[in-house]
Amino acid sequence: MRLRTLPLSTAGIVLGLMLACREHAVPWYVILLTVLTTISLQILSNMSNELGDWLSGVDSEDRQGPAYSISQGGLTEEEMRSCIRIMMLVCCICGLGMIRASFKTVLCIEGESLIVLGALAIWAAMHYTLGKHPYGYRGLGDLFVFIFFGIVPVMGGFFVAAHSIDVWTALPASAIGLFSVGVLNVNNIRDMKSDAANRVTVPLKLGEKRARIYHTILISAGWILMLLYTCLRADSLWAFLYILTLPLYIRQVAGVWKRKDRELDPMLPLLVMSTFALSVLAGTGMLL
Repeated sequence: MRLRTLPLSTAGIVLGLMLACREHAVPWYVILLTVLTTISLQILSNMSNELGDWLSGVDSEDRQGPAYSISQGGLTEEEMRSCIRIMMLVCCICGLGMIRASFKTVLCIEGESLIVLGALAIWAAMHYTLGKHPYGYRGLGDLFVFIFFGIVPVMGGFFVAAHSIDVWTALPASAIGLFSVGVLNVNNIRDMKSDAANRVTVPLKLGEKRARIYHTILISAGWILMLLYTCLRADSLWAFLYILTLPLYIRQVAGVWKRKDRELDPMLPLLVMSTFALSVLAGTGMLL
């Protein structure tokens, strides 16, 4: 299930929910079902990505990242397909439960809109590397990660909890999206050698040095958007609490410039946990 990726997927939804709690009384069960839906989608994505990489030959001996279930013989291809089917069902159950809990029915314009969005999220989770034309192999992964790890969880989480849309949340949503793209970018820089023969990624298009410049821009732009949102919407200095995570981001960017290949692997969880910590602290600061 690649558990170390789960904090990144929950970072956006946690921030969106906490921003909603600032002005609305959100039932605990709505929060729980929203988080469970997000985690289920991430696990579905992880399983689908592993199967897709296995079928395409990306998970070869030259791969720089950690080995996974199929390549290690822990699961057969058919067993992984069964896991994917189960997680699709779990996503549907949690998602419909979330809508029912929040809006008291799924037969309303809000519920039907969220069902469509959920269907798109399931499609995106499965087709990063699966299917006849996986978008992750065509250099489109960054765009989809920005949307489904940033815009959708923050603004969608806010909408589920508050039953309204706050256009200002587009700023932190974009920030979380940029940080999430940064995680993918580091992963793709690490895997440039093994990816070259099987897929197209942004680092392969840019080259190694420009991919590191791109990473620096992603992190810097994310911080600018977070600071802009806080300056516009904060009621007190507590809202800047997330600045405590800045040294972690500086360390991460510096590590991306200094490390190569497998040495980059620790920079992935560092950025994941930094983004999760930033989301929690940003939400907490806005509530105080």
